Amino acid sequence: MIIAVVGPTGVGKTKMSVALAKKYNAEIISCDSMQIYKKMDIGTAKVTEEEKEGIKHHLIDIRDVNDDYSVYDYQKDARKILDDLLNKNKNVVIVGGTGLYLKALLYNYEFKENNIKKDFSSYTNKELYDMVLKIDKNTKIHINNRQRLESFLNNHDTNDKVISNKMVYDALIIGLTRPRKELYDVINKRVDKMFEDGLEKEARYFYDKKIHSKAINTAIAYKELYLYFDGKISLEEAKELIKKRSRNYAKRQYTWFNNQLNVDWFMIDASNFEKTIKQVIDYVNDKTK
Repeated sequence: MIIAVVGPTGVGKTKMSVALAKKYNAEIISCDSMQIYKKMDIGTAKVTEEEKEGIKHHLIDIRDVNDDYSVYDYQKDARKILDDLLNKNKNVVIVGGTGLYLKALLYNYEFKENNIKKDFSSYTNKELYDMVLKIDKNTKIHINNRQRLESFLNNHDTNDKVISNKMVYDALIIGLTRPRKELYDVINKRVDKMFEDGLEKEARYFYDKKIHSKAINTAIAYKELYLYFDGKISLEEAKELIKKRSRNYAKRQYTWFNNQLNVDWFMIDASNFEKTIKQVIDYVNDKTK
């Protein structure tokens, strides 16, 4: 049995995934594009050893922050783990907020291996930007952000992959949601807690080592603090920017999951999360009779 737990940041996916893994004697595969990186712990809200409750987790802390890791890499790694677990008759819970990773894992999402990464060194930023616009006319990527332009083209060029809405694994996709205002409040408070737990120190570690990798430049919390370290904004402005971008990210996650996946949504009961867990377990039991 495969159960995927999805939803926006801050909704309770980690707690739900561990509860389901304990109930069904399952192992957990992460589908979070930032939790794969070592030492990016606080800013990515990485699951802690305490939160794991002894459940085996896969694809967390598997790469150095300087490593390049694509959707294609994730698909290869995650499918190998998933197939190994299924061959051992193990149940699997997949959890995370990176929808593209989940789709690449569960759906007919085929890459042409020899074309995964292209050499764009001969292209100007304007040429790369025009290529991106042909794929996404509403792109938010700045013309001068060459790294993100190249990354987008490597990961989104339709010549490099074949996508269909056909699932290649039989999986239940469970979505967790909560009232938008409530979710945003949780996100704001979680950012405050991150700072209390040492987020600034964590980001400073990478900054002092002059690390400007794709992971750091992409991850919310680190890139905003880099602006603060550069003296471009105040610490308070960085904190508010992290909150704003986290809320915007949650909104984009809702849109993506609704448009791209067949999700069965559950409104969580924040005052009694055990009740939500029971609702999901009852649903899973009914679907797998």
